[in-house]
Amino acid sequence: MMQLFVSAFVTLFVVIDPAGCAPIYAGLTSGASAAQRRAMALRACLIAGVILLGFALFGEMLLGALHIELDAFRIAGGIMLFVTALEMAFEKRTRRREERAEKIIHEHHGPEVEDVSVFPMAMPMIAGPGAIASVMLLMSRAQGLQQSVTVLAALALVLVLTVAALMAAGPLMRLFGQRAEAVFTRVLGLILAALAAQFVVNGVRGSFGL
Repeated sequence: MMQLFVSAFVTLFVVIDPAGCAPIYAGLTSGASAAQRRAMALRACLIAGVILLGFALFGEMLLGALHIELDAFRIAGGIMLFVTALEMAFEKRTRRREERAEKIIHEHHGPEVEDVSVFPMAMPMIAGPGAIASVMLLMSRAQGLQQSVTVLAALALVLVLTVAALMAAGPLMRLFGQRAEAVFTRVLGLILAALAAQFVVNGVRGSFGL
């Protein structure tokens, strides 16, 4: 049973990649307060956990009923993620955030911050096509209730580590200063664009058997 847990944990950890999500999350939430970043990190991982749990338990049944292939998720998720990457690379998110802040009265509620917990963090960054496919595959191979619970426990541990990584990203980014953060955000935008393109490429390959 321990071997199954380690195998599932390693698989999901590599696919979800908490360390890779953390700097992207820091760039997306650069204008948020510490409390807002913590709240969005928790919310993102909770939503991602619900999505992955749902696909773990009912994924094959749902996709089969809707006649949707997993490769379609890869293509759609990649396109949506690419739009976000472009905004990061060209600092459109920053300018939009500044324009919005000028129109808001900050007496009690403080500056408005765009909520990135659902998109793109929960999906497709954390509960992306790769994570969905992995958890569905692991659950399909699990035999009996005990093995299924073991796979879900590995998923829960990976999500806990993801929360910790997202929460630690902001303080680490502040150490580098605002200019370094702006450069870092653009670089991460390019990396995110490449990741999005890879999602699309993988989806096209799978769809056409290339």
